[in-house]
Amino acid sequence: MTSTAEKVRQLAPHWAVMFIVMFVALAGVERVAGGLGLAASLAIVFVIAVAYPVAVRALGVAPPVWRR
Repeated sequence: MTSTAEKVRQLAPHWAVMFIVMFVALAGVERVAGGLGLAASLAIVFVIAVAYPVAVRALGVAPPVWRR
């Protein structure tokens, strides 16, 4: 079994990239569509949070704790 510290070490770079993608997506959508409401912002963040691990697995660069 993988320790919590090892899981965090494996996931930290992916969390950082995912948060950067979220901020860039939110800024891009806000620039194009104007001000976003809270619900729309949360929907965008949720979609990215769900899609990022799927995309990383499909590209074959997922950390071991995300591989099945």
